[in-house]
Amino acid sequence: MQQSVRHKMSDDGMQLLMSIEAFRAKPYDDQTGADISGWVKGATIGYGHLIGQDEWKRSGDTYKQGITKAQARMLFEHDLEPFVDGVNNKVTADISQNQFDALVILAFNIGLGNFGSSSALKLVNDPSAQTSYPSLEAAWKAWKKSQGRVMQGLINRRNAEWKIYADNIYERW
Repeated sequence: MQQSVRHKMSDDGMQLLMSIEAFRAKPYDDQTGADISGWVKGATIGYGHLIGQDEWKRSGDTYKQGITKAQARMLFEHDLEPFVDGVNNKVTADISQNQFDALVILAFNIGLGNFGSSSALKLVNDPSAQTSYPSLEAAWKAWKKSQGRVMQGLINRRNAEWKIYADNIYERW
């Protein structure tokens, strides 16, 4: 059964995620953090908005001049929209606002494909589902590797997301 409420990201969730992504008015290389004046793979602006090559061709001059926080927020909201929709479409259980925010933040980080096939999602939708994890918390916190290596930053992120989901506590990681 599909959840009856279609959630939106709360302001608390938006503010937390935007503070983590950190505002940059001018384009930079996401890999190095260095300012850029021409497109590179990983070109980024605002609150972590990746600039595609076609978008750079259309808006590169605008981006080189710099964008405002309001423009950056619009880009961020646009980037977040597929994740909000994805969580709304994939979660069938009734969940609270803080649980929704935590799930969107998780999906934003691990990708919708990974989220959609995750044990965490299975356990949200059916707490008695059979997975290789003893609990939803364990399934959630298992997403701690990048390129095959356990990363402390991801452990911190998962712990913070879990605090949002379980305890309605929004804190930076």
